[in-house]
Amino acid sequence: MSLRLFELMLTAAGYTVAISAAAIAIGLAIGILVCAAKLSPRLWLRWPAIVFVSFFRGVPLLVQLLLIYNLLPSLGIAVPSLVAALIGLSLCTAAYQAENLRGGFISVPRGLLEAADMAGLSPWQQFRRIRAPIALRLTVPALVNEAILILKASSLISVVGVVELTRMAQNLSASTYRPLLFYSVAGGLYLAINWIVAAGGSVGERVLRRGRLS
Repeated sequence: MSLRLFELMLTAAGYTVAISAAAIAIGLAIGILVCAAKLSPRLWLRWPAIVFVSFFRGVPLLVQLLLIYNLLPSLGIAVPSLVAALIGLSLCTAAYQAENLRGGFISVPRGLLEAADMAGLSPWQQFRRIRAPIALRLTVPALVNEAILILKASSLISVVGVVELTRMAQNLSASTYRPLLFYSVAGGLYLAINWIVAAGGSVGERVLRRGRLS
């Protein structure tokens, strides 16, 4: 493989990381809101959140991407393929992250909250000092796993015309007739990226654990 072709693969890998990171960040923001809605005692907040999570966890991401890509123009909303792909990835990961966060919050020991009530802590103080830190520690592994899944699932956005790592490998293998080489390189790049994400998650877990013990 020439240096120029390898640079194209690296550029596409960077593009994949950027799109995935943006989707994960947007999805986390949406996921926090959906999680709060699902934990709310108000039905008018909880039921839309339940429907949202059920849809985006129950429908394959590929179908979601194609729906969004074709739905927006039919509504008179013209957006680039990249924006449609980013919307699809963000909404999909938001549903999973919302459930991860909800699992963390409902796993907070009830005794701690009762002790906080007896100590006179306000609901906001309980959230900031007890519920949020504990829920974050409990959900970090699941959130890191979701980030890795989205990085791998980003290969599907090629169906809406976005040239990311997988699409670049397809294009180069078709033009050079060397599919084994380029798909091997793509696999190696995905592996390296996901290893870095997993390592970063492990560091984050150790930092949070150290904060708990200190």
